[in-house]
Amino acid sequence: MCGIAGLYHLTTPKPVDPARIERMIAAMPHRGPDGQGVWTAPGVGLGHLRLSIIDVAGSPQPMAASDGKAMLVFNGEIYNFRELRAELKGQGAQFHTDGDSEVILAAWQRWGPDCVTRLHGMFAFAIYDVPSRKLFLARDRLGVKPLFYAPLSDGSLAFASELKGLLAHPLLRRDIDPLAVEDYLTWGYVPDHRSFLAGVHKLPAGHTLLLSHDHPLPAPQPYWDVSFAERRTGRTADLEAELLHLLRQAVTSRMVSDVPLGAFLSGGVDSSAVVALMAEASGDRVKTCSIGFDVGALDESAYAQQIARKFGTDHRGRQVSPDDFEHVDELAAMFDEPFADASALPTWRVCQLARESVTVALSGDGADEAFAGYRRHKFQFGEDRARSFLPQALRGPLLGGLGAVYPKADWAPRPLRAKTTLLSLAGTSEAGYARALSILPPELRDTLYSPEFIRLRGDYRAEQPFEEMMRQAPGRSGLDRAQYADLKFWLPGDILTKVDRTSMAVSLEAREPLLDHRLIEFAATLPEALRLRRGEGKWLLKKTMQRYLPDEILYRPKQGFVMPISQWFRGPLAESARAIGSSAALSRIGWFDSKRLSALAEAHIAGHSDHGRVLWQLLMLDKAIGRLAS
Repeated sequence: MCGIAGLYHLTTPKPVDPARIERMIAAMPHRGPDGQGVWTAPGVGLGHLRLSIIDVAGSPQPMAASDGKAMLVFNGEIYNFRELRAELKGQGAQFHTDGDSEVILAAWQRWGPDCVTRLHGMFAFAIYDVPSRKLFLARDRLGVKPLFYAPLSDGSLAFASELKGLLAHPLLRRDIDPLAVEDYLTWGYVPDHRSFLAGVHKLPAGHTLLLSHDHPLPAPQPYWDVSFAERRTGRTADLEAELLHLLRQAVTSRMVSDVPLGAFLSGGVDSSAVVALMAEASGDRVKTCSIGFDVGALDESAYAQQIARKFGTDHRGRQVSPDDFEHVDELAAMFDEPFADASALPTWRVCQLARESVTVALSGDGADEAFAGYRRHKFQFGEDRARSFLPQALRGPLLGGLGAVYPKADWAPRPLRAKTTLLSLAGTSEAGYARALSILPPELRDTLYSPEFIRLRGDYRAEQPFEEMMRQAPGRSGLDRAQYADLKFWLPGDILTKVDRTSMAVSLEAREPLLDHRLIEFAATLPEALRLRRGEGKWLLKKTMQRYLPDEILYRPKQGFVMPISQWFRGPLAESARAIGSSAALSRIGWFDSKRLSALAEAHIAGHSDHGRVLWQLLMLDKAIGRLAS
């Protein structure tokens, strides 16, 4: 796992100052503590930070192709590099290292931009092709690895693994995009179709970008998508066997490492499945780690220990207090953009624990999105059935009117939140799912904004691109379209951003076997009844793993990393909540109603309402704005 950065002149190929590239990579030292390198030529400069995983003694970067006609900087891992190496060697390619970086270069020289379709793994890389003087940028299919880029006023394009790398360039403008604030207040993160800073872009997952001198900046080109439009047929037992084969293949391919390797183990279905298959494939004890909380309702450590005993892992656990609020500044700084998923704190904690004994850790991320494991999938399925009984022309006025006047009940479980359910049922399937996934619905967001922000935002609403993605999704049902949006919108924007930043903050490589693209493609073709059956999500995955895992692991209620942020804002962070209304950073941009923010905080502190998540969002936004001004 590494960090990359670079500059490429889209117009005149001016000289690139190596010191400028050095400053860009120096802003991300956590991504590569084992080495760094810079290469420049007329019109281009490439920088690399290395966290050594494969071919530890070799494969320095930037790396030249064997004939010197291409240069590479690469962040990630290619899991099928040995198979590709053998294929390319048979076609005349020569190799001087034992790693995967040189394989990417040879694949580029053999197949050009189509090389990405041959690569199985997680990656963000840049290749400069010397004869054509073109720069090729690529990002993996699911967006596990990030890549930011921005055109600059001198005619160059800067790119980096993190926004920090771009911010180190003096020509990068620091103007906040108001539409990104609308997106962030809705979702709790800035989705990949936008960046917190105006003019900065994120290369979308499954896309490439081919740049040429004397040509304008082109649009990214897709090379992969997932379709829910087809349905597998055949016996359930056969599909189960195929799924098990894909799971084994995904896990074992990610166990290749020249440095210590382990796994996160929460005791949930997904991480337990990964550990079970690692134990099956390994002759050595698998290293696992988990954290527990000193609050019983939040603690899953007993389940993790149960799995560790079952598979004889070398397990390390640590109990932490959920009162980690003193690390808020440190956490916010990891993300550059505002990021309000509070589970980032415990994720960072388990990454810290893992890094004490391993350099690579496998995680269980991705199965919920692929196999319909979230509770919201069950609600979406049920609400779509209810919508089918009543035409939109009747549902909208009737249920929407009832929902508007029904009292809000934040404290209740979602099935009992009649206001939320009525408003969801009143709209389309896409609008209902957007409401389920969002933190702040539009009618509440609007109460926070100033008239100036309302003017700047115009007709845009954060739900619009999400709902359009669902409408255009290759699928047959509302559940299909919801899962598609999860994989393409929620996963790279929230889950994978969280894991990348918190793991790289401690120089740990996190690998996600359940996001193997072949596994994702298979899951998308499963009939709905094999994903969600009688209210049980991930049905086929759980049935497949019954040979490994006990029922109390497979079928217990889902529990994720949870932090008591509402309690924090009524206790140790109460003054921070009160300060949000008068925050210098938020006041400076003038986009919020400060009196409304203060009233929100006081109502929460007094216990009249639960605004914990909103206050957390505002606090993280405040800190992100403040860092830009520093």
